[in-house]
Amino acid sequence: MKDLTGRKCLITGAASGIGRATAIAAAAAGMRLVLTDIDADGLAETAARIRGAGGEVLDAQVLDVSDYEAVTTWAKRVHDEYGSLDVVMNIAGIATWGTVENLEHRHWKSMVDVNLMGPIHIIENFVPPMVAAGRGGHLVNVSSAAGLLALPWHAAYSAAKFGLRGVSEVLRFDLERHHIGVSLVVPGAVRTPLVGTVQIVGVDRDDPRVRRMVKLFEGHAVTPEKVADRIIAGVRHNRFLVHTSADIRIGYWFARKFAWPYEVVARIANREFGKLLPAPARGTQ
Repeated sequence: MKDLTGRKCLITGAASGIGRATAIAAAAAGMRLVLTDIDADGLAETAARIRGAGGEVLDAQVLDVSDYEAVTTWAKRVHDEYGSLDVVMNIAGIATWGTVENLEHRHWKSMVDVNLMGPIHIIENFVPPMVAAGRGGHLVNVSSAAGLLALPWHAAYSAAKFGLRGVSEVLRFDLERHHIGVSLVVPGAVRTPLVGTVQIVGVDRDDPRVRRMVKLFEGHAVTPEKVADRIIAGVRHNRFLVHTSADIRIGYWFARKFAWPYEVVARIANREFGKLLPAPARGTQ
């Protein structure tokens, strides 16, 4: 896959952030794009920017990847019109953080529906035709640092991101005999609109301490364009684990090599984050 010219590539979450940056980078590499996002205006803007720069967008469909029937209907149309694809990139995602006593069922469900079942719906519909075509190809799944490490308040988010990591590790070997590579992208902090909109359940985002935490996060964030460049390089060189920042690479190495110190760090981090939570209401027995 070192030469991406003319390859047909699907990208979810293409309306903004990492998805948009990757779509633009893929078009610059000569790929023919099939794009989707739930945000109609953002998706149209991405397609217009790519076409305006001379890139090729075969299809841009507004849909919710958590809707299996919608994905299946779209996939049938794409395959009828353009045949099987060469590269499939699952980038769409949402984020909600919070401690277990503050999270509601809807928070857990939305994380799994969009961040895990969404990619599975795409994989179900687009990877088997790649296998049948016999041309090889590549699958990209964007997980997170929260799919590698126990980050505070990330239980619901990690439920999906660890799940996607597991799917990717299995498919890495399952698809090898079909010459289909798999990349698992594990971003840390990325400067996207998600930073400003992520829901932190049970926490006042206007609290000066929370604002300082978010500002610190943004200070360590890399640009979506840098992440996009890493993703494209991962496809070209068939890399499985694609890091986008050195801190996450080091953190993951540390967690694997030094289990007990990692547990100490995780406990300290949770205590520090816990200081931002309001005092719990005490009931009477």
